[in-house]
Amino acid sequence: MFDRFRGKKEKDLNKEDYQKGYKKFEGQAEEYYEDKNKSKGLLKKAKGKAEDKKEERNLSDVWEDLQLMLQMFRSWIKGDYTELDKKSIIMVIAGILYFVSPIDLIPDFIPVIGFFDDAAVIGFIVNRLTDEVDHFRLWKQKQGK
Repeated sequence: MFDRFRGKKEKDLNKEDYQKGYKKFEGQAEEYYEDKNKSKGLLKKAKGKAEDKKEERNLSDVWEDLQLMLQMFRSWIKGDYTELDKKSIIMVIAGILYFVSPIDLIPDFIPVIGFFDDAAVIGFIVNRLTDEVDHFRLWKQKQGK
């Protein structure tokens, strides 16, 4: 059924596919890193899409991770959270860009599974940034947020 999407079925997608999908957005993420006003627009777009995908959150264990990534990004934009190095924030931005992109490994217009690859990329990033995510959670707790 999904053979028309890059010749792969959902179950055939693997970690390398998600890494490649994510990598396409790294260069673009640099632009957002350099322009916080542009980053604010991306955050707004991501929040809107996340709200639209609310009903699909029960399909993915990474819904909480997405919310955390968005909070981390927002705190970085505001200048409240400064403990992320450039490489880490670029990964977060690239993941958010992937999430908002309507054209990725499994197009978002396909009900239910259109969020599957977004969730996998988000999970990939959170796993790569485990220490940074843990530090952010602690920072949030200390801030009372």
